Amino acid sequence: MTNAETAPFQFFSLQVDRTRRLGPSLVRVTFAGDDLVGEELKGFAAGGRDQSLSLFLPHPGQDAPVLPPLDDPDMYAILGAYRAMPHDERAVMRSYTVREQRTAPDGRTEVDIDFAIHEDGGPACRWAQRAETGDRVVVLGPAVADNTGVRFQLPDDADSVLIWGDETALPAASAILEWLPAETRAHVYLEVPYSGDRTEFATVADATVTWLVREEGAPSALEAIAGAELPGENPYVWIAGESGAVKALRRHFVRERGLDRRKVTFVGYWRKGLSEDALREVPDETETDAQTDAPTVTQTDAPSAA
Repeated sequence: MTNAETAPFQFFSLQVDRTRRLGPSLVRVTFAGDDLVGEELKGFAAGGRDQSLSLFLPHPGQDAPVLPPLDDPDMYAILGAYRAMPHDERAVMRSYTVREQRTAPDGRTEVDIDFAIHEDGGPACRWAQRAETGDRVVVLGPAVADNTGVRFQLPDDADSVLIWGDETALPAASAILEWLPAETRAHVYLEVPYSGDRTEFATVADATVTWLVREEGAPSALEAIAGAELPGENPYVWIAGESGAVKALRRHFVRERGLDRRKVTFVGYWRKGLSEDALREVPDETETDAQTDAPTVTQTDAPSAA
């Protein structure tokens, strides 16, 4: 772990403690500190909700992810050295949500990460399917709970919440529901491939959950939401998942429903036809589209002083 005490993000060496299949489309991997490097995961401080981190995985045949030395207090120097390494040697980097952080009965800190599983999944998907106790990874994760990796920020004046996510956003949506204050009105739309992906949520919010199951012929996200009532007069909207669907929903809420764009949080986790590596190299189409909704400022001449 890096030793910059005030850094909001630090590197942590972890190892797999156990895995569990949650359904056809999700595998949960529970991590603890890496005993081989004396790392007890002290200092890891997830902010809950949709807390994200960067996960570094080994290539097949490697015992641990290949990274530069992690003792430099400058996180960006480490990342720069990482990017300069040969692509087929350096660790595979992917972005994931912290599903839960907790203290185990033995006093150790544990962290759950849920992986979406697809038949044509990439290296992280394949790693999760074969993960075993003792497998080693590294994360660039939160060292303070109040950090920019938490995108869900409920405004004080919001009277309700609307959530949409696909299977890749299911871990974040689940954590958000657990975090929501008591009696918060929430309409939640979750799009998943299979009926077996349905799950129960622990929440004290006044939440109505609609499952959009593809194998059951469910309508698209936009079709399901376009004709639905909002949960309140001043809702906060959080949408995350496939970039194309996120873009269409953001447009619907801002342009057709007339919601304040500042109260619509959107995150494209993936894009059809692109790996995450490729996605990092192209413009974020959702962010680019959102820029067109930004208010324009017309410059006028200042009045002359008398």
